[in-house]
Amino acid sequence: MSRVLPKTVPSAVIASPTPPNKQVAALCWRKHKGHKEVLLITSRDSGRWVVPKGWPIAGLTAAQSALQEAWEEAGVRADADKARYIGRFTYDKGLDSGKALPVEADLFKIRLRKGEVRDNFPEAGERRRLWVAPRKAAKLVAEPDLQEILRKF
Repeated sequence: MSRVLPKTVPSAVIASPTPPNKQVAALCWRKHKGHKEVLLITSRDSGRWVVPKGWPIAGLTAAQSALQEAWEEAGVRADADKARYIGRFTYDKGLDSGKALPVEADLFKIRLRKGEVRDNFPEAGERRRLWVAPRKAAKLVAEPDLQEILRKF
């Protein structure tokens, strides 16, 4: 599958006018002992806690692209018909040049059941995963809009 924008953003994209560049993201969640938990992963560069996200993939819907990112970054295998749009958050994506690229990410919630999270996935050696209550997750992520979505979740 080809990506609309590669993980390494070309310099031509940096000068893009408003609105910011679009990404898709997955808020993976489950019920554990009667309580909601959400899945956070570490970013590859800074190690901060984030949700799986990336550029839309050509030929896939936004929800399908979000699920592909969830697979590559967190080992989540779920059907796209489970994904529901939950909101949008903004953040500045740090670039290798030291500049920041403003990004809007459409967030899709995906309820996971047993067997839908795998330990062997493309970026397994590059990331850590953490299941936490949504309010705790809101304290761990840096993006204010995402914090608000998590607090309401």
